[in-house]
Amino acid sequence: MNAAVQVKGLRRVFGDRPVLDGLDLTIGQGEFVALLGASGSGKTTLLRILGALDGADEGEVLVPEARTVVFQEPRLVPSKRVLANVTVALPRGEAARGARALAEVGLARHARAWPATLSGGEAQRVALARALVREPELLLLDEPFAALDALTRLRMQDLVGELCRTHRPAVLLVTHDVDEAVRLADRVCVLRDGRLVTDEPVTVARPREPSDPAFATLRRRLLRDLGVGPETAPAATPVPGAELASASASDNRP
Repeated sequence: MNAAVQVKGLRRVFGDRPVLDGLDLTIGQGEFVALLGASGSGKTTLLRILGALDGADEGEVLVPEARTVVFQEPRLVPSKRVLANVTVALPRGEAARGARALAEVGLARHARAWPATLSGGEAQRVALARALVREPELLLLDEPFAALDALTRLRMQDLVGELCRTHRPAVLLVTHDVDEAVRLADRVCVLRDGRLVTDEPVTVARPREPSDPAFATLRRRLLRDLGVGPETAPAATPVPGAELASASASDNRP
């Protein structure tokens, strides 16, 4: 598999604290990688560097020029209708291309709607259509489902998985949700102390369900690598960072 992303010896320092410290990462073309880590571990910093929204202090970062980011917030332009939000920054005359992208995310009827009239899930689907309409070679997802309710979150996970299998970009998903990572990714990485301490392929058969013993086994191993679980604290004692297993947790910068 040819590499879409190659990161070697990446270092990023804030003040006197190295957030990324000699990190190495490769993502193949069409590969879906999920990145887990405690709040403040540098997950979003890595994503921002790959998206050219931040710079590295040291190291080598090779990424495709065609790349897009979907954030936790949809970040739609309130003064533009849905279709115009999808095609924003594209050359004029791309309405048909934008309409096809809206149809892919199930929002063909909302092309003329205003962002304020959309539900949270609908707004995030518009953000996804806006990202995919540019046909990126690298799609960066920064906890895009964290603000959604549980049912909408599951539906969005299914949609993203389906669209990524269709379009085949390289994908990096930053998430706190271990189940989400196992459900979607080809590989799951755990970031700790500025480096990847886990980089493991997901071999659980699709469709992946938490009731599958292989799913549960991998989930337990990832939680252990994150420092959450029975091997790291007494069962009756609240574990700092236990929100890592919950999709509702939010990521603190950096």
